[in-house]
Amino acid sequence: MGLKDIRGVPTSTDSQASLDRLEEALKLAIIMRGDPVAVLDKALEAEPGFVLGLCLRAEMQLLTTERARVPQVARDVEMAEALTGTANERERGHIAAIRAWLEGDMEKATECWEAVLLDYPRDLVALFCAHMTDFFLGEAPQMRDRISRALRGWDADTPGYGYVLGMYAFSLEEAGDFARGEDYGRKAVELNPKDVYAIHAVAHVMEMQGRQEDGINWMTERQADWAVGCGFAIHLWWHTAMYYLDLEQYDRVFEIYENGIRHSADGISLEELDAASMLWRLNLLGVDVSDRWSELADRWEPSAEDTYYAFNDMHAMMAFAGAGRDMAAAKLLAATASYVTERGGTNAQMTKDVGIPICRALLAFSREDYDAVVDLLQPIRYKSNVFGGSYAQRDVIALTLIEAAIRAGRFSLAHALLAERTALKETSPMTWKLMARTLDGLGDRPGADNARGRAESLLAGVRPTVRDNTGLRDNPVFIPGGCLL
Repeated sequence: MGLKDIRGVPTSTDSQASLDRLEEALKLAIIMRGDPVAVLDKALEAEPGFVLGLCLRAEMQLLTTERARVPQVARDVEMAEALTGTANERERGHIAAIRAWLEGDMEKATECWEAVLLDYPRDLVALFCAHMTDFFLGEAPQMRDRISRALRGWDADTPGYGYVLGMYAFSLEEAGDFARGEDYGRKAVELNPKDVYAIHAVAHVMEMQGRQEDGINWMTERQADWAVGCGFAIHLWWHTAMYYLDLEQYDRVFEIYENGIRHSADGISLEELDAASMLWRLNLLGVDVSDRWSELADRWEPSAEDTYYAFNDMHAMMAFAGAGRDMAAAKLLAATASYVTERGGTNAQMTKDVGIPICRALLAFSREDYDAVVDLLQPIRYKSNVFGGSYAQRDVIALTLIEAAIRAGRFSLAHALLAERTALKETSPMTWKLMARTLDGLGDRPGADNARGRAESLLAGVRPTVRDNTGLRDNPVFIPGGCLL
């Protein structure tokens, strides 16, 4: 017959112990703490035929977007498929979603999870997996609307309600609804102060709105809730550093990089994204990063040919280009080209449309071929969402294009791009400094002086008391590393 979970959604298991472990693993995955896979391992040791346990274990592996996890996913889905006769309709939907992703069709995977959610909007496993996959696909409206549809089945008394609000908050932010995104994020944090995903959603709002001091204060005040034993801590340190970067407080950026970003676990490429992204931004600003590129490239190089998700490939290329690792860069480009021609599927299309052009542009930038960078990036700047990531993460592409245009002497283009940027984020000192350099190039000295004045005025208005405590290695709320999903 099968038991129902704590949200009233049916399962095929008769073991309450299995369901309890499933719930524990799901919670750990959503709050990004501990090791949800280890919990599922125990559940499956006790009940090898626990279909939903097999599904969730496979889904957690898929969400890492790491090629090394594929063999385990294949084993789990094959075991689950052998149990379809005893699985219920909901579980068969999960099995179909995993199989679709494994075969390279991420869009079909979301369709399978959505089919489950239409009948079972309280299926938190399906909702979380579909939400994360929407993010990987860069489908901001779909990400927002999927949560909206599911919320019809939720209320404040439903276990996990706060986590759904956190997902909704991030979805709203990515869809450009910053006010409501912040409201829902703050509400989720009120319900659960350790909801790091909701904390992160509010951080995104403040980044997009150029509210650097608000962002620093938001992250600092909640640091004890997100910096201890949290697999998302590296990314939240990255967000904190981003505020300081815009304020030209590079000493703080390097403190955070050393103590919060660079200490990632071996073999987890997702944790290397933030390190590469931060170093590349510093590189664009002409800030010396010493030998940090070499260290980061050493971590990426063993997986240079393991292309599986184009967004990750972009960050690997940042490391190779920054460190001057031409051979590794060549291997990565060859691997992406082969993936497009031999594999097919969602990532192949992402790689063809934006992944390869961006990787080539990054390599060209490192070789000071700035015209090539502009020619590669300008045609795809409105397409880059197709390989996922947030607007804040993908902004590095826009910054690279602008800097390349300035260095190539294509000042009219840079001016146009910066006009867009100042309209959206007029409180960014970095943007006004870029505008000043551009206007200098155009021979507009008064305009350049005005832009520099805007930047200096914004920097002068920063309260010097805004600090966090990332500078202390023995800080009791600082734990380097951590695990990711």
